[in-house]
Amino acid sequence: MSKLPKFVLIGIGWIAVGLGFVGVFLPLLPTTPFILVAAWAFAHSSPRFRSWLLNHRIFGRMIRDWQENGSIPLHAKLIAVSMIGASLLWLIVWSGLSVVLLGVAVVCLVGAASFILSRPTAKKDPAS
Repeated sequence: MSKLPKFVLIGIGWIAVGLGFVGVFLPLLPTTPFILVAAWAFAHSSPRFRSWLLNHRIFGRMIRDWQENGSIPLHAKLIAVSMIGASLLWLIVWSGLSVVLLGVAVVCLVGAASFILSRPTAKKDPAS
């Protein structure tokens, strides 16, 4: 259980939901990590908001898959790795970063892609 007060955790949860929602429309802002942070914050502060998020039409299945077995849907993996690849291409070709900063960015982005690809792929929901 977190030592933070409930109102702080609820605030973190709603800020994360808001950022996750914005990330649906902005390709460089990732939705999934923010929604997972919101699920964590609500799990420690508000059963009502946690239930709302777990039963959400769009985000619910993703959260349940992650919490149950650490899995990521195939389409989410493909989108994430494609965006990482596009970001790497942009950094290498147009960013003008120094070699050191470019190296750090490449290591971080390749690490993130490796983590995503190493997670189990979520099974299709039989109801969908």
